[in-house]
Amino acid sequence: MSSTSTLNVDDKSVELAVKEGTIGPSVVDISKLYAQTGMFTYDPGFTSTAACESKITYIDGDKGILLYRGYPIEQLAEHGDFLETCYLLLYGELPTAAQKADFDYRVTRHTMVHDQMNRFFTGFRRDAHPMAVMVGSVGALSAFYHDSTDISDPHQRMVASMRMIAKMPTLAAMAYKYSIGQPFVYPQNDLDYTSNFLRMCFAVPAEDYKVNPVLSRALDRIFILHADHEQNASTSTVRLAGSSGANPFACIAAGIACLWGPAHGGANEAALKMLEEIGTPERIPEYIAKAKDKNDPFRLMGFGHRVYKNYDPRARIMQKTTHEVLNELGIKDDPLLDVAVELEQIALKDEYFIEKKLYPNIDFYSGITLKAMGFPTSMFTVLFALARTVGWIAQWSEMIEDPSQRIGRPRQLYTGSPKREYVTLAQRG
Repeated sequence: MSSTSTLNVDDKSVELAVKEGTIGPSVVDISKLYAQTGMFTYDPGFTSTAACESKITYIDGDKGILLYRGYPIEQLAEHGDFLETCYLLLYGELPTAAQKADFDYRVTRHTMVHDQMNRFFTGFRRDAHPMAVMVGSVGALSAFYHDSTDISDPHQRMVASMRMIAKMPTLAAMAYKYSIGQPFVYPQNDLDYTSNFLRMCFAVPAEDYKVNPVLSRALDRIFILHADHEQNASTSTVRLAGSSGANPFACIAAGIACLWGPAHGGANEAALKMLEEIGTPERIPEYIAKAKDKNDPFRLMGFGHRVYKNYDPRARIMQKTTHEVLNELGIKDDPLLDVAVELEQIALKDEYFIEKKLYPNIDFYSGITLKAMGFPTSMFTVLFALARTVGWIAQWSEMIEDPSQRIGRPRQLYTGSPKREYVTLAQRG
């Protein structure tokens, strides 16, 4: 069902089409606004602008709802695994048993990277941030896999998608191993996706490594929760890069670069540092007072969300997952968790937090969980990128196949100098 909206500009009325989605807000189609009025819209951060039409992910921030292809995130995290979620995001439906087995097989057989990548890594300094290494190495994949960079070929797009989902854990593990001076560990085909990644990160040649199934399941759940999140900054970056016709490896590298920003992918690291700064539950009142003081630079990290104005649905799952990991590792009295739980309880009852809708988000718990597993904080955003790769690819593929998609070209409100004449250097005094 379509309708129209009337916009009055000076003495002129303009009819604009209103498009309705399956669920969620309708949109006013302003694509012809400039042609009809000579005006642009002004929307810094694009927070009120729908830049595309998508069938992949739906978020209702007011109600705390996150759906992948219509399925609630809670159900996918509880009953499925990450590769099943990957299949769902890519193809639109949950796989049958045969489809799942075939998809898992294809991903597993693509996990190795070109052996020359080993030498490529040695070009980085040992103290390079793992995210810097990921930006470079993922972008370099286009130099190693020329046979899957033609975006007009559906088969090549499929192969590139498989390769990135499969090789991202290998590259992430290599970035980690390189940063700590340990030899690379090759993937092992008899392990599932997440168990294989844990082994590549933590195994050493000197002894056997047995994957802990509780930790593997917990990390798999973290991957599911981070797999996609609609048109966020990094996803929009991937779409914008892809709109120019750039190859998929370059587009994903652009997404990783955007994710590196502390306001986006680095939030769980910031939340962990905040909990460490608070130190003990006894000091929480002091820090809450600082957070409420407008003149104090301290900010509570891990609370509130750009989209969610209710409890982040992923945070509930992460809270349970955090406890499972700490119990499995025998961490009964973790000071960070003590601070986190106490801070959460206060935040859910304190009028200041309730009024401003500062509910705990996923970053609040994921940092503690990853730290308990043995990952350094520098790897947190790398793990985020690993999980989000499938969302980026699904969004990129959808954009490529959308006949209405054109190269991205945001407009601006120009406030610089009007036209003026050039003055020679001798005349400028």
